[in-house]
Amino acid sequence: MGKKISHKLKIIPLGGLNEIGKNMTAFEYNNEILIIDCGLSFPSEEMLGIDVVIQDITYLKKNEEKVKGIVFTHGHEDHIGSVPYFLKEINVPLYGTKLTLGLINVKIKDKKNLGKVEMIVKEPGQAFKVGCFGVEFIRVSHSIPDAVSVVLTTPFGKIVYTGDFKIDYTPIDGQAIDLGRFAELGNEGVTLLMAESTNVEREGYTMSESTVGITFDNIFRASTTRIIVASFASNIHRVQQIVNAAQMNDRKVCFSGRSMVNVSEVAKELGYLKINEDTLIDIKDLDRYPDNEIVLVTTGTQGEPMAALSRMAKGEHRNVQIREGDLVIFSSSPIPGNEKSIKNVINLLYQKGAEVIYEALADVHVSGHACKEELKLIHALVKPKYFIPIHGEYSHLKTHSELAHQMGIPNENIFVLSNGNTLEITQNGAKMGKNVPSGKLLIDGLGIGDVGNIVLRDRKILSEDGLMVVVVSVNKSTNTIVSGPDIISRGFVYVRESEELMLGAKKVVKESLTNCLDNNIKDWASLKSAIRNSLREFLYRTTKRSPMILPVIMEV
Repeated sequence: MGKKISHKLKIIPLGGLNEIGKNMTAFEYNNEILIIDCGLSFPSEEMLGIDVVIQDITYLKKNEEKVKGIVFTHGHEDHIGSVPYFLKEINVPLYGTKLTLGLINVKIKDKKNLGKVEMIVKEPGQAFKVGCFGVEFIRVSHSIPDAVSVVLTTPFGKIVYTGDFKIDYTPIDGQAIDLGRFAELGNEGVTLLMAESTNVEREGYTMSESTVGITFDNIFRASTTRIIVASFASNIHRVQQIVNAAQMNDRKVCFSGRSMVNVSEVAKELGYLKINEDTLIDIKDLDRYPDNEIVLVTTGTQGEPMAALSRMAKGEHRNVQIREGDLVIFSSSPIPGNEKSIKNVINLLYQKGAEVIYEALADVHVSGHACKEELKLIHALVKPKYFIPIHGEYSHLKTHSELAHQMGIPNENIFVLSNGNTLEITQNGAKMGKNVPSGKLLIDGLGIGDVGNIVLRDRKILSEDGLMVVVVSVNKSTNTIVSGPDIISRGFVYVRESEELMLGAKKVVKESLTNCLDNNIKDWASLKSAIRNSLREFLYRTTKRSPMILPVIMEV
């Protein structure tokens, strides 16, 4: 017998709610699942040693045979970054616009064990099917070309999923958001709107990307020194404006940072980045040109330790050394939590004699996300029956739900979900369903999900208070200590300058261990626990610090 078919539509967010990044939403109907976006997020400060964070796709792996494909809204990392990890588990067709799939192809072409990946290019305005779902892309404005909203046609009506967008009437590529199609959908009837919430707390409208180009041109024209501009690699509209300003002011352009080089090559090859052949130079040829003829476009807007700009600031870059008089422009805004890292890089640049311009000093950055009035316009055009705010922390989602109510949607038709929640739509209406497994998988090197909260806690303790290793040899037959205890300290105290503390620690451990042996307590777990407890109490009493204690007991 086949699986029982349930005539209900399930909306299952697995990422992107109550957080920034790792966007992914699953739509399930009649034993078929369609996924929108498959992104990653970057680790917070307390995630020591973690490279990236991806979704827990346990639910999708349990229902692998139902998954028919992934549809992408655009090519930013928080929407495409976890594709290689996903395809290792579930290999399904990928649907997106030309640039989006081009950037995904860069991410997966060097990955082994993925098998053949089917990538299907679709244009804005083009309707197609993925399983039982009708799909249509609507062109929108964002900080990367080829961004789209997704319209799903289901047995219970249309769903509009905005993705990331803003309303830019003067876009860099001349491709304005298709507000007319949103209005048509509103007139036809929309069951559910899922709209991004990143900038919902900001009043008014987001400035046009073209305003940044005017600022660049003015800065480049006035400068007589070498110019270094840091930007997100995937912000191709921004990179295009840097290139335009450079060409208007007779400057050469070179790219630095692996992601910047890779993305710019793909965008140039596909026709989304237009740059004269005689403008682009290799980074190794920088010194062949005068400083006033150079613009270097680099990664490192968030102060990432290994990014190109950070290495320049620390004097560790292979090809570029910051010189007196260099002009460095941060064409970005800080991601929350990165402020300190960015400030450290800025201070290093100043110390090397560079001039630094950032968002607080000039209009060198605008957001790619819709502010409150733009979101109101989408609500007014689409006129949905139900609403789910997406893409944001809880405060963003809550504020957006209040805005939706102001726009006429009853509170009972507004659902503020968390990752793993399920909204079920049937002919009788919409209601919350059973939760599914969800959460974060932490990527550390080649390890996927093998670092959890306990490991992170241990790393935090090690980073703050260090480690003490206690080595002791015991003769179980005579219940005596044969040698030791020897104590090794790492990241706690400098042993040569703490002889009294180390002698006291050895004495405490010896007394604790002798007491256990005298009472015929011989199992390793009890002996190790006694060592840890007695030494921890002694160290906290004498230093007010609690290092990690690792007892090593050898039987002789």
